[in-house]
Amino acid sequence: MEPDFWHERWQQNEIGFHEREANTKLVANFDALSVLPNGRIFVPLCGKTRDIAWLLSSGHRVVGVELSDMAIQDLFRDLGVEPKITEQGPLTCYAAPDIDIYVGDIFDLPSETLGVVDAIYDRAALVALPEGLRDSYAAHVHAITGGAAQLLVCFDYDQAAMAPPPFSIPPAEVDRIHGLNYAISLLEKTEVEGGLKGFCPAHESCYLLKKPA
Repeated sequence: MEPDFWHERWQQNEIGFHEREANTKLVANFDALSVLPNGRIFVPLCGKTRDIAWLLSSGHRVVGVELSDMAIQDLFRDLGVEPKITEQGPLTCYAAPDIDIYVGDIFDLPSETLGVVDAIYDRAALVALPEGLRDSYAAHVHAITGGAAQLLVCFDYDQAAMAPPPFSIPPAEVDRIHGLNYAISLLEKTEVEGGLKGFCPAHESCYLLKKPA
C-alpha cells in the first residue's frame, strides 16, 4: 500500500483495524516470548493500538514505528502522556518514559536508531503489506532487531472474498516469509466471530517465532 492510502485512512477515521481493547491473542500468549520484566518490545506499524498501553501496564518498555503522525498524536493523548518530540533524520521521534515511537517509513529505521529490543510484537504490520513488500519487510525487521523473538498475529481467509487490508496470511505464507530465520510454532487459532469486517469468514492465528535451536 502507498503511504497516501494509510494517511487517508487515518484522516477519514477509516480505522476498523483499531481495536478498543488489548488484542486477546497478545494477552493470552505474550508469556511465550519469555521476556523479563522491563523488557523492550518492538511494535512495527503500531498505529495507536491499545496493545501498547497493555504492554506498558505489564511492566515493559515499548518502541514502535508508524507512518501516520495523527495516529501517534492520538496514541499519546490516549496514554495521557506528553511526549518529547525530536527529529532524527527522516523520522520524528515521540518519546516519554518507557516509550519511543518513530513516525515515518519503517525502512528508514536503522538498528542504531531502534536500539536493543528483547522481542517483537507484530499484529498490524505483516497483514497490512501486499505480497511484494512482505519479504523486504521481514528481512529489514530481522536485521534491525538482531533476529529477536516475535509474536505474530495474522488472519487467514479467502482473499477473493474481501478486498484487503488486512491481507490473508495463511500458514504457508508465514513459513515462506519467516521459515529461513525462525522456528515457527502455532500458539492459537480461532475463528473470527462475525467474520472480518462483519461478513468474511476468517481465522485469527498467533505464532511464536524464535531463533532455530
